[in-house]
Amino acid sequence: MNPEEDVLHVEGGKPLNGTIKVRGAKNFVSKAMVAALLAPGKSVLKNVPEIRDVHVVSDLLRLHGVEVDVDGANGIVTIDASHVQLADVADVDTLSGSSRIPILFSGPLVHRLGEAFIPALGGCNIGGRPIDFHLETLRKLGATVDKEHKDGIHITAPNGLHGAKIHLPYPSVGATEQTLLAAVLAEGKTELSGAATEPEIMDLVCVLQKMGAIISVDVDRTFRIEGVKELSGYTHTSLTDRIEAASWASAALATHGDIFVKGATQPGMITFLNVFRKVGGKFEVTDKGIRFWHPGGDLHPVAIETDVHPGFMTDWQQPLVVALTQANGLSIVHETVYENRFGFTKPLVQMGATIQLYRECLGSLPCRFQQRNYKHSAVIFGPTPLTGRDIDVPDLRGGFSHLIAALAASGPSDVHGISLIDRGYADFRGKLAALGADFD
Repeated sequence: MNPEEDVLHVEGGKPLNGTIKVRGAKNFVSKAMVAALLAPGKSVLKNVPEIRDVHVVSDLLRLHGVEVDVDGANGIVTIDASHVQLADVADVDTLSGSSRIPILFSGPLVHRLGEAFIPALGGCNIGGRPIDFHLETLRKLGATVDKEHKDGIHITAPNGLHGAKIHLPYPSVGATEQTLLAAVLAEGKTELSGAATEPEIMDLVCVLQKMGAIISVDVDRTFRIEGVKELSGYTHTSLTDRIEAASWASAALATHGDIFVKGATQPGMITFLNVFRKVGGKFEVTDKGIRFWHPGGDLHPVAIETDVHPGFMTDWQQPLVVALTQANGLSIVHETVYENRFGFTKPLVQMGATIQLYRECLGSLPCRFQQRNYKHSAVIFGPTPLTGRDIDVPDLRGGFSHLIAALAASGPSDVHGISLIDRGYADFRGKLAALGADFD
């Protein structure tokens, strides 16, 4: 992309008012596309957002001989995985820097071809996302993992994959997805304890069940998977992206706006909606979506601790922190999921926010980062007026948060590196225009 095209010039200080539509969840759609690899034949995924991650996964599937048709306008992706082949290592490596999805190809490719190759992994720089959980899961299911390969990781299963007992020391979303995708065709039964149970995970379970998998879920975060001999294609409509919906809700709060998010649904957002209400935001749930608005008057400070589902989602906190700079008093955010998620606050401070970061756990939840020297707690004091400035986008969610800050600030801002935001926010420029934002 031309560097000049990767900059958004924003004139802030104007409330965002209007209606936008949010489609399927980024954190589900890409995984459902990978699931199609498990079965010869055709799969159809609906309510798909027009985001870059969808095209990255489409290209990765095509490299493996899969036919993929993306109808972006109607949000439909059709995948025919009748013919699967090993991709050229160099081609996969070229694409892999754009996504962490390739590691999830492991199970399906081992089932279909007997082997898989995983190159270096990309993604947002928000903290360690070790693939050790993934590789250990595959080993327990009977895979041989060669990490000494010069171009990446080579995975084989000379005797096929077999059911096993697997316990995750932390409910990792990626490792849970890896286990589900690898275990559904493994011989015998797999018990996965300590699993993640996010709505996006449960939607993936629904897809796999439609394909013919047998998966039961217990209330203690345990999945039981009975391996089957074959799967078939699916037709499925994705759940709505609750991260994007909450991001626009925070934008309404930060800019004193009023945004109706078509497609937003309440069940996966209950925890966010509670906090939104405590801060002083108003919302109305309808059959078609959720309206979020700033009712006037002071916003209230809150104490938040991020956590795995059903806790307060880590991807919700960054946009909300921008709104909290306008709350009357002291807010505390304790991040327990990613250790390096507060790097995005530096530009906010340069814009006039008062935010202090701490290595201590400013909360009561069990935290993996205690005593590990990470600045993973933030104290936000407000309200503080924000002033526009040049901003470099650090990662997907932090980037959207900076965009919110630029829209809330007085004066002009140049937001650099906005192509990162395209990874998870479909047509955000069109949505900004619909909401009356002043930008070019």
